[in-house]
Amino acid sequence: MPILALDSRELCDAEVDVVFLATPHETSIALAPRLVDAGKRVIDLSGAWRLGSAARTKATYGLSIDRPECFESAVYALVEINREKLRDASLASNPGCYPTASILAIHPLVKAGAIRLGTRPIIDATSGVSGAGRAPNARTTFGEVSLQPYGVLNHRHAPEIELHAGTGVVFTPHLGAYDRGILATIHVELGPGWTAARIDSLYREMYANERFVRLLPLGEWPSVAGVRHTNFCDLNWAVDESHGHLIVVSAIDNLVKGASGQAIQAMNVMHGLPEHLGLLDDGLGASALASKGGA
Repeated sequence: MPILALDSRELCDAEVDVVFLATPHETSIALAPRLVDAGKRVIDLSGAWRLGSAARTKATYGLSIDRPECFESAVYALVEINREKLRDASLASNPGCYPTASILAIHPLVKAGAIRLGTRPIIDATSGVSGAGRAPNARTTFGEVSLQPYGVLNHRHAPEIELHAGTGVVFTPHLGAYDRGILATIHVELGPGWTAARIDSLYREMYANERFVRLLPLGEWPSVAGVRHTNFCDLNWAVDESHGHLIVVSAIDNLVKGASGQAIQAMNVMHGLPEHLGLLDDGLGASALASKGGA
């Protein structure tokens, strides 16, 4: 297909079923409602619709939303958590990369009530320089890049993690000296009665049927190399029962599971296609797509 200059009117009139918006927040705010009104299903990779309300979006991103009613129908497109809601969604809001790695690690704990009351998970996460944007600057050039924290206590992904994980967190992002991938190390204070065996059962039950969440064997820890160029989230954990302390480690490729791959996974769910189509090669090729009449 040829690459064309953006024309919102032509896009609304085009005979397409789904539109991916890999656009700045402001562009997505303007385009998404028009496309939905025109009968398109929209998957937006910006942060415009992630926070569930105009007030939170204004406070976090400094953005004004002209059509706040769109939040009522927008579905947060973390498939492993919102699969059923996504099936009929007209507007899917693709999660951020740090939130994807963090929420998949702590959501089972929140859902089961495993976190000790009055405590917050501590998330220390490191991203490669592709997570720092495209604008050239000395901080992200090869000879200058260094492991360092940024956005301490004020990163815009913290409210997204808290909203969709359902718990307060202490989130500190870091810039790492590599090109792509996120590794998150998360510390959790466990409530009474949460043993290592119970935590193991919780994670294995939660993710037993999830194709893109891999629970690694004992002693094998997630790495950015292990998920590079894939849509997988790798998880592993350890429990210090004497102190009721859990460490969970999560790894994703920020450009795939943290962005475009997750968007394709959401599209597949929204259109009743095999969830891994276009993301894993199992011999289906174009046949499954053709059987659904195209997309």
